[in-house]
Amino acid sequence: MEQKLKVGILGATGMVGQRFISLLENHPWFEVVTVAASPRSAGKTYEEAVGDRWKMDTPMPEAVRKLVVLNVNEVEKVASTVDFVFSAVDMSKDEIRAIEEAYAKTETPVVSNNSAHRWTPDVPMVVPEINVEHFDVIADQRKRLGTTRGFIAVKPNCSIQSYAPCLAAWKEFGPKEVVATTYQAISGAGKTFRDWPEMVENVIPYIGGEEEKSEQEPLRILGKVEDGQILKAELPKITCQCIRVPVLNGHTAAVFVKFRKDPSKEELVQALKDFQGIPQKLALPSAPKQFIQYLEDDSRPQVSEDVDYEKGMGVSVGRLRKDTVYDYKFIGLSHNTVRGAAGGAVLCAETLKAQGYIARK
Repeated sequence: MEQKLKVGILGATGMVGQRFISLLENHPWFEVVTVAASPRSAGKTYEEAVGDRWKMDTPMPEAVRKLVVLNVNEVEKVASTVDFVFSAVDMSKDEIRAIEEAYAKTETPVVSNNSAHRWTPDVPMVVPEINVEHFDVIADQRKRLGTTRGFIAVKPNCSIQSYAPCLAAWKEFGPKEVVATTYQAISGAGKTFRDWPEMVENVIPYIGGEEEKSEQEPLRILGKVEDGQILKAELPKITCQCIRVPVLNGHTAAVFVKFRKDPSKEELVQALKDFQGIPQKLALPSAPKQFIQYLEDDSRPQVSEDVDYEKGMGVSVGRLRKDTVYDYKFIGLSHNTVRGAAGGAVLCAETLKAQGYIARK
């Protein structure tokens, strides 16, 4: 069997870092050999550094418990131990941009969960089922960075995963206007109910920065590569409100869509069921077999019933029906820390490996 690629997790002690570690346990292609975090965690074992802050519902994998945490700022040292890294660091955007570029310049590919590079023109922001052709800009990014192997690729915001795949599936019908309201889980803020008791039986009608991301990032995903950079799509026009709700995992979206064409409900449902991409065609390890499921029961999708669909890597859609102001409306649901965060980044890395962008050093 081909030797596994050696992986480092930057920001390994945080919630998304923990999710990376739990998802990569027994991964057929990747092995976590290095965990890096802030200087205050460096030098401790991973088990000691996390302490009582392990937030996953599965036990900490034995393979990482005794790994000594490295200082994430010691870029050369960390990079020398791995073939590529996943980034989930908790820093300012300027600091994240700088440290991710520093890792890339050591000829270490960086697959990031962070938002800092999502609008860097030559950094691909990819949902692998939708826009793998955006990886083409990596060649231009490498020229800018002066690298032959190193680069940065990112995955988009967790809040758009419950509706952007539907817009991609319906591309032939020309979605032109979208109104979306997302009802977002507390794990999206890196919290549990134990950390955030104020969220019990509460709703907060504001999440900093989320509405702009939710309106703009789908347009970058649906955009095109031109002259070594990604140009965002002009349509659909999207307006969004983002609300924090007392749910641990799972972002739900209530969405209204206006189309240029006049599709039937049956055509729209079939387009969702048929929608697939490179991950499904290549049967990548983390790929959902059925990316989008459509549920006929009016009471679905529900977080308690559907958030773990396809191990959290699939999207659940229901209640598609005609609207009196827009053409159609529907409800979408996705797992925000699996498909929306670490799992989406793992699938990006699998796609990059399959396409030859990531290999052994």
